[in-house]
Amino acid sequence: MYVRYQSPTPNARGVHPGIFGLINGLAKDGRLSPEQERFKTESHAWFHANLIDPSTVDPHVYDRDRNPGATAWFKASASHLLERLTSYLEILAAHQVACVRVETSEPGEVIYEDLHQVIAVPYRTG
Repeated sequence: MYVRYQSPTPNARGVHPGIFGLINGLAKDGRLSPEQERFKTESHAWFHANLIDPSTVDPHVYDRDRNPGATAWFKASASHLLERLTSYLEILAAHQVACVRVETSEPGEVIYEDLHQVIAVPYRTG
């Protein structure tokens, strides 16, 4: 089983931004309080130290032409990572930014995998 926290609505490219993208968007727009900004900086650093950045293994993993719609999914077994998302969800809720939990056993064509996550390109329909 795979888990992803994302916006319920797609962006202009048709992709549902994930939880980190949603937080980064608030920061880019200057909407985070100093405490929330500090939390974001510290938590992002923790994730960078404890989760492989797939683009360092394969620089093309998020290439929009090669892998359109590629998205990251946590493995359900990565509970120690998923638990750390609670505060991210609280910040999003405080700013009325919708974020939903999606679970699936079929995230799409897996183009990257490690112990805690996969990157998958959605299966084409139609």
